[in-house]
Amino acid sequence: MLAVEGVVGEPDTYYFGAVAGGVWKTIDGGANWTPLFDKQPISSIGAIAVAPSDHNVIYAGTGEAAVRGNTTYGTGVFKSIDGGKTWQNVGLKDSRQIGALIVDPRDENVVLVAALGHAFGPNAERGIFRTADGGKTWTKVLSKDENTGGIDVVFDPHNPNIVFASLWQARRQPWFFSSGGPGSGLYRSEDNGVTWKRLEGNGLPEGILGKIGITVSGADSNRVYAIIEAKEGGLYRSDDAGQHWTRVNDDGRFRQRAWYFSKVYADSKSADTVYLLNTGLFRSVDGGKTFNLLPARSGDHHGLWIDPQNPNRIANANDGG
Repeated sequence: MLAVEGVVGEPDTYYFGAVAGGVWKTIDGGANWTPLFDKQPISSIGAIAVAPSDHNVIYAGTGEAAVRGNTTYGTGVFKSIDGGKTWQNVGLKDSRQIGALIVDPRDENVVLVAALGHAFGPNAERGIFRTADGGKTWTKVLSKDENTGGIDVVFDPHNPNIVFASLWQARRQPWFFSSGGPGSGLYRSEDNGVTWKRLEGNGLPEGILGKIGITVSGADSNRVYAIIEAKEGGLYRSDDAGQHWTRVNDDGRFRQRAWYFSKVYADSKSADTVYLLNTGLFRSVDGGKTFNLLPARSGDHHGLWIDPQNPNRIANANDGG
């Protein structure tokens, strides 16, 4: 499982997206689950998001972006306006693999999608896409070339005009996988994702970059974390909203199979609390300097949802469920 999402104010309601099993929903804290996607032509889910402004509106990005040799692909973005009872494909049908999807907390019609594109070859429909009309039309707002796609995109929780995104140059073949290239990079937008500026230098690693995960603290908009695949990779931290960076952790546990993991999530109330996902679920309470392994079940952790109002309420997506 790659995608999981809770609903603020509804402590027993959660959605998850399976890499080959569609979208599921629980309203009793996980005791029972209902499949919501069985009537759709695709079952691979890479990302899912509930609109904060209207909990009946849900977007699902199809196609997993954890591109192993047995990766499954999707057919774009699906939308529900009735809590998952019915769905409509709203575009990006050739994006194939979707790494992340976010909904503006002020307007359920504004959505940003990180589309990785075809895993096994070049294509045009890849990068960061934006819609302001609920998926009727999409604009490619950030891209590099036909070999580079979007892998992560996040809002500043306190100011959704500020957005961070990462591009990833990657290619899967039956006999090998290539992660990284001149197309990969970290970007920042100050106008809700309409225009972008690449972040480089100022403490960020030089040379070829690979997969990048990004998160902004819910406690302090200046605190930004990025897990970066690179020769000098590791966990990087900014204390000035992405202007300058420091590598705070280069532990090999968090750099192994970076192309498969590289997921980072900031706590909603403590700027120094941050989570890294890899073969285990790890938490730091000192700004990323040290991490402890949490007693989460199963291995290979890929997704985390932290309640913006209650950071003790967390949902974790991993290979065991």
